Amino acid sequence: MDEAEFDKFASEYRALHATNIRLSGEAPEFFAEYKVIDVAAALAAAGSNGPLAVLDFGAGIGYSVPHFARHLPEAEVTCLDVSRQSLALGAANHGTRARFVHFDGVTIPFPDSSFDVAFASCVFHHVPAILQVALFRELRRVLRPAGTLFVFEHNPLNPLTRHAVNTCPFDANARLLGATTLRRRLRAAGFAAVELRYRIFFPAALRRLRPLERYLAWLPLGAQYCARARR
Repeated sequence: MDEAEFDKFASEYRALHATNIRLSGEAPEFFAEYKVIDVAAALAAAGSNGPLAVLDFGAGIGYSVPHFARHLPEAEVTCLDVSRQSLALGAANHGTRARFVHFDGVTIPFPDSSFDVAFASCVFHHVPAILQVALFRELRRVLRPAGTLFVFEHNPLNPLTRHAVNTCPFDANARLLGATTLRRRLRAAGFAAVELRYRIFFPAALRRLRPLERYLAWLPLGAQYCARARR
């Protein structure tokens, strides 16, 4: 998690991302919003949709902040990232909706049991494998006893996903993380119950079929997946 590596892409992140995912037919905002919608739905189903302290781990320029404001309007969102340049841009654009905090890549700068929800959107494929369990332990530490972690990642079993990552400038040093490996590392970090759901089976041209996705969550062919873990 090299700060300089992410700083250099901060100002052009959206443009690079939009170019990279053009085959999907969607804008970057679609991918940011669906994740927050999924989180809000899961929390509502669990009866936890009131005022919540949310940690957006690896938040970058704060892409998810407007979607948290829309779908979890009572949440207090903290954006954490190693890139000071990204955080500065995020604070300039979304500073009234979230706080932006720098992270040294090792220790989350908050006390134990600070958050109800931790959220990581396509972050851990940038984290060296040797560091992942330790960071998951940190996330577990800052979650409250009934807290929930949501980790969204690219699915390496999907060929279009692999193409997108392999051709993306800011993914040059990334290593895709399979769902079963991620679940194993979450358990090694102390998370007991880990639920996997696969997402994004249909491009924009087939968006009318997207209601079927809830029946396909078990199928490991979606472009992305989510691991939900309870502390």
